[in-house]
Amino acid sequence: MNSSRRNFLNKFAAGSVLAAAAPFLIRQALAMGDRHYTQGIHKLEGQVLLNNKPAKQGDLVKPGDKVTTGANSLAIFVMERDAYMLRGNSQLEISGVGAAVKTINLIAGKLLSVFDKGEKRIIVPTATIGIRGTAIYAEADPVRSYLCTCYGTVNIQSNSNPAVQETVVTKKHDAPRYIYASGETLIAKAPVINHTDDELFMLEALVGRMPGFFSPTYNKDTNSY
Repeated sequence: MNSSRRNFLNKFAAGSVLAAAAPFLIRQALAMGDRHYTQGIHKLEGQVLLNNKPAKQGDLVKPGDKVTTGANSLAIFVMERDAYMLRGNSQLEISGVGAAVKTINLIAGKLLSVFDKGEKRIIVPTATIGIRGTAIYAEADPVRSYLCTCYGTVNIQSNSNPAVQETVVTKKHDAPRYIYASGETLIAKAPVINHTDDELFMLEALVGRMPGFFSPTYNKDTNSY
C-alpha cells in the first residue's frame, strides 16, 4: 500500500482529521496506491480482548473469533472488505465457513459496521438481521435492541416471534428501529442515535469505498447535497 495512503488512513482512523476532512480529500486518498486493504485491528482504545487475550494493533480477526471491549474502550478492525467499530462494554462473536464471515453475533454493546456485497446475518438479543452489502449501527439489549440501517437493505426478524419481520430499504438513516423482546409491537420506529456520518466515512475509507449516500455534490459539513 502507498505510504501516503497508509498515513492518511491511520490519521483518519485515529480521528485527528475526522471532522475536518472533506469528502474530496477522502476520495483522493482512496485513489492512491493499490487495492490491498490492511486486515485486522487498526485501532484500540482501553481494554480490548481477542479470544479472551489482550488484543494488539495488527491482530487478525477471523471467523470463530470473539472480540470483547471494556468500559470506555474501542476496537476498529477490518475483515476482508468489511469494517467494524466495536464500542465499549461490548461482546462480538463471528462465525463463518472457512475464511468467509456469515454471522456476526452482537451479544452485548454497540457496533457500527460497513459491509461489502454478500449475504450475512447480524444477531442481537431480540432480532436476527439479514444483510446484503450495507451499513448498520446496532445496540444489543435483552429487552430492546436498536438497529439503524445507515444505507442499503436489511430484513429484520423478531427472535421472539419469527413471523414478525420487516424489510427496510434506506438511503441515509431513513428508518431506525427498536426491536423489543416482548409486547404488542415488536418492531417500532426509533430516532437516529449514537453514530455519525464521519464514522461511516472513516470505516468505508479503510476498505476503499465511500458511504452509500455519498455523491460528488454531497456536503459533509452541512449534511446536504
